[in-house]
Amino acid sequence: MRSNYLFTSESVSEGHPDKVADQISDALVDYFIGKDPEARVACETLVTTQRIVIGGEIRCRPVYDDERFKDTHGWAPGARDEIEQIVRHVVQRIGYEQDGFHWQTAIFENYLHGQSAHIAQGVDASGNKDEGAGDQGIMFGFACDETPDLMPATLHYSHKILERMAADRRSGAAPFLEPDAKSQVTLRFEDGKPAAAAVVVVSTQHGRGYDEGDKEAELHAYVKRVVADVIPAELLSDDTQYHINPTGSFEIGGPDGDAGLTGRKIIVDTYGGAAPHGGGAFSGKDPTKVDRSAAYVTRYLAKNVVAAGFARRCTIQLSYAIGVAEPLSLYVDLHGTEANGISAARLEEVLPTLVRLTPKGIRTHLGLNKPIYSPTAAYGHFGRKPEGDLFSWEKTDLVDALKAAV
Repeated sequence: MRSNYLFTSESVSEGHPDKVADQISDALVDYFIGKDPEARVACETLVTTQRIVIGGEIRCRPVYDDERFKDTHGWAPGARDEIEQIVRHVVQRIGYEQDGFHWQTAIFENYLHGQSAHIAQGVDASGNKDEGAGDQGIMFGFACDETPDLMPATLHYSHKILERMAADRRSGAAPFLEPDAKSQVTLRFEDGKPAAAAVVVVSTQHGRGYDEGDKEAELHAYVKRVVADVIPAELLSDDTQYHINPTGSFEIGGPDGDAGLTGRKIIVDTYGGAAPHGGGAFSGKDPTKVDRSAAYVTRYLAKNVVAAGFARRCTIQLSYAIGVAEPLSLYVDLHGTEANGISAARLEEVLPTLVRLTPKGIRTHLGLNKPIYSPTAAYGHFGRKPEGDLFSWEKTDLVDALKAAV
């Protein structure tokens, strides 16, 4: 593993069009799971100029009943209206009240329908058959000791810059900001550890009149203050390069400036490119989909391995087949950073004894059959503070059992 290098990660704000789509999809996952903890949801969202389109498959008994589909389309009274209200509320909360995308006036189209019986038969438990995975695929989890949350530092700071700017926009501390924004942080690593911030890139949507008076200078000064508050002072210097709205004016943004789709920011959602990705998106999917639940449990296991002091970096992979309960493989990579005599092979033996890695076992251990997903849909699914039922996969409550087992 190289010791000295530059590495970069990016983040996008809650107002980025792809993240608008993710937040709508996950708000609907929460809606259906709130009605039925065993609901099946695969909800995709498209947003563009003054238009919001949702589609996909659901199974939620209080809301939609496949047996009645031909006669009534299966919708419980008021469900379609509730869904539209939820979607518009998400857009309102994000802050879009613009001519090109407005929470009240955007055209809304709903193409959700019942889940395929052929998918359901592979997932449902029956007789002696345990509940199977919702699809085939590979999932990765990762942790490293670069930040207190055991996340890659480049992604951590990229997220924090945009979170701070969104908070300032909402509080009125930065009234010139609009919802759409992107950030990118490049760190110089020495001996494998963050040593300096080499480049910071921030592009943010803003109100009218950017080219008037000192508004451009005001925005640049504001972004640099945010960066100074977020990135530790010892990493910043006169050599740090800044690129703030490098193309100039950024007035037209969000879905009016570019279409957004669910699941297009999977690297932003995970580890900023510092670890492999299985390719499956998370948002819009209920936890029977191992794209989501297995990615959460691999993060949980990797984080506990690093928190236990067994390695400075840990990557874990799981693989599944549709309709099959047990994972097909478990792989652990400690990247040459193992400590305390622990090997990856030993962890591969121990980890499945601590958490049952079937879809149902994962959901039960992490408490995933709850409406907990909306907060995951912006600023990353990992590196977040666990709070009650939220972000249970970020807990390090497995450390003592892990130490005892190995």
